[in-house]
Amino acid sequence: MTANAAGRYAAALFDLAKTADAISAVEADLSAFRTILEDNDELSAILASPLHPAEAKEAIVVALADKAKFHELTKNALGVAAANGRAAELGDLARAFARLAADDRGVVAADVASAAALTKKQVDAITASLKGAFGREIEVRTSVRPELLGGLIVKVGSRMFDSSLRTKLDGVKNAMKEA
Repeated sequence: MTANAAGRYAAALFDLAKTADAISAVEADLSAFRTILEDNDELSAILASPLHPAEAKEAIVVALADKAKFHELTKNALGVAAANGRAAELGDLARAFARLAADDRGVVAADVASAAALTKKQVDAITASLKGAFGREIEVRTSVRPELLGGLIVKVGSRMFDSSLRTKLDGVKNAMKEA
């Protein structure tokens, strides 16, 4: 699902959730779904694989939503996206929905990726720093990406701050090639 497709699915789901007064429930479901995807490489691989038919991916996603007791809107949206061949990008749909929900609450969402899990104290420090920089309430969502090796990647809206060790090492490698 391209970013535009994820945005369209998320916008449609957001409108339905708003009408049903279920934004919080759907947002919580999608956050849990993202966590499941991040923690389960096998599930992510199956959903991304062209070897598995869309119907099988839909069945997996719907069964997972049933087992997790997701809201009916969440289950249906995930199922429709998977049935339409968009299972590999369900995480993008979840992120787009989270941005819409945060905007609706007047909160700026920040996605923070780190090589290892951050402590509550570290998340609080990042939140305070971003609140000072942006002058608005900040909602920090964290993810672990071991390939970063160290440091952080912080994305707030269209802005990205990359202080990861991986990026710094790549920069040194490119500088050495040019020399």
